[in-house]
Amino acid sequence: MITSLDDLKEQYLALEKQIETKPESIIDPSCLLVFPYEYLENNSVITIKTDEFSAVCPWTGLPDIGLLSIEYKPGTTCIELKSLKYYLLSYRSVGIVQEHAANRILGDLVNSCHPEWIQITLAYNVRGGMETTVVASQGV
Repeated sequence: MITSLDDLKEQYLALEKQIETKPESIIDPSCLLVFPYEYLENNSVITIKTDEFSAVCPWTGLPDIGLLSIEYKPGTTCIELKSLKYYLLSYRSVGIVQEHAANRILGDLVNSCHPEWIQITLAYNVRGGMETTVVASQGV
């Protein structure tokens, strides 16, 4: 958990070193960092979106690219965004189907930040005329 700016800098340096030494094909949720959420009495909802999520089709080896949306109500911690970016980048050369990717991301985020509720929406770009969206949630 990040408690100060020095802690954050130290964690970033560790993440950068970890990324340099690990193969890109390893999904490693240990890189996810969290920081204390101080407004526990609020009903704030956090939404994070990226249109740069990518993985590899396990059958064709072709890249799958899509829009990933993470919406959650924090418990006692929030997801630190740079570490989330590193985590999501670890999928870019992994052969994984969309349905499994959405559920894996959900599980890893639940285990790292323990939100009151969370919903992951993963919509891959159309390929072969098929549009698919996977929604995975917990506590919603």
